[in-house]
Order: sequence, then C-alpha cells, then structure tokens
Amino acid sequence: MRIALFIPCFIDQIYPSVGIAVVRVLERLGHEVWYPESQTCCGQPAFNAGHWDQARDVACGFLDAFVGAEVIVAPSGSCTAMARNFYRDLFRGHVREAEATFVASRVWEFGDFLVRKLGVIDVGARFEAKVTWHDACHGLRELGLREGPRQLLGAVRGLSFVEMRPSDECCGFGGAFSAKFPDISVRMGEAKARAIEATGADYVVSGDSSCLMQIAGVLARRGSSAKIIHLAEVLASS
Repeated sequence: MRIALFIPCFIDQIYPSVGIAVVRVLERLGHEVWYPESQTCCGQPAFNAGHWDQARDVACGFLDAFVGAEVIVAPSGSCTAMARNFYRDLFRGHVREAEATFVASRVWEFGDFLVRKLGVIDVGARFEAKVTWHDACHGLRELGLREGPRQLLGAVRGLSFVEMRPSDECCGFGGAFSAKFPDISVRMGEAKARAIEATGADYVVSGDSSCLMQIAGVLARRGSSAKIIHLAEVLASS
C-alpha cells in the first residue's frame, strides 16, 4: 500500500523522532510511505478557538496536499479527529464540501490504522520496560481508540504493561485550554502525574505528542523518574 503521511505540528517542530518511527514501522511492514511536502497544519488550533474562516483556509491546504491519497496516516488522535470528524462541520455548505468529506474518510490515526485497517497487532517490536498508557481525549472520545493501543503494546516483546487508574482523565493540556486556564491545567496535570507514578512504570505511552509534552513537563517538575514515549517509538524499537 502507498501510505500518505501527515505529520502534525508538534511532531514536526518538537518530536520529529515520532515521525521517523512511524515511517520505520510502516516500511518494516512492507508499505511505501509518501510525504507530501506541501502539507502544513490541519487547522485545528484556529477551529478550536472559533476562527473557522482561518481554519478553513488552512484546511484547504490539507485538502490540496492529500487529495490524491489512497490512505492518510497521522500519529495523532487529535489531528486525525480534526480531519476525520470536524471537516464535515468546517466545510458544510462550502464549495469544497464533497472533496473534504472524501479526503476525511481516508484519514487514519497511526495505531488504529495498524489494528483496524491492516489487521496487524504484532509489528515485530521489542521494548524492555514497564509502561502504562494515557488515553488522550480526542483519540478516546472522538475516535474510540481504547483496545487497539493496548493490543499493540501487548504484542511487544519484553514490554510489561500496567494499567493506569484512571487512564482516561485529561492531562490538562487541551491546546489553548492550558494557556487560557493555566491553574486548572496544572492541577489536572498533577493528578495525571500521580496516577502515572502510582503504576511504577518506566514510561507513559500515548498516541498524542501534545499530551505527552504536557505530561513530561509536570513529571519533570515533580522530579519523577517516569519518562514519556509515543506509541510509534515503542513499536519502532527492536
């Protein structure tokens, strides 16, 4: 399969190793990865802030970049949910509505693509560590990503998985939320950090780098030994 790769802003600017890991996993499975160099942002920040005209301008760039793609994979539940679920609202009544619906139907979150599109659980990974999983809000609530990531982690050799309690509470990032309501964001992040520390895990894994950035900051300020890692980086390990 020829897979078009969408790299979200956080990965492009802060965590490029995640994008590299995605390519390694997909190529290991025998697929061709195509990166449209004209891509930029999916438009989510402006959309969430209520600036839909500006968000639509950015999203039109996404449509232009990926219009010919058979399948589009993104290592982010947040950005996937934006394109897959919210482009319908953003482009309703617009001249490009049909095109947006068509492109959106081809967007997959990385882990979900492996499990539900390719039917692959074991990607040949080995990761010698104790890990726990953070259910990012968009992935869980907008895309229904719960069992898939756990199945993928369960097939990794050498990995010991422990469930966080609770795993589905927000980390407090929420994009602009953390900037508008920093005090609440910090409190939510502290609660998440305590839940992670209670597992005794070496790493907290998630499918969204934005959540992991928030969690990493809180863990670092607490002097915690737990580290962050994206699902794609775990699956790329050998």
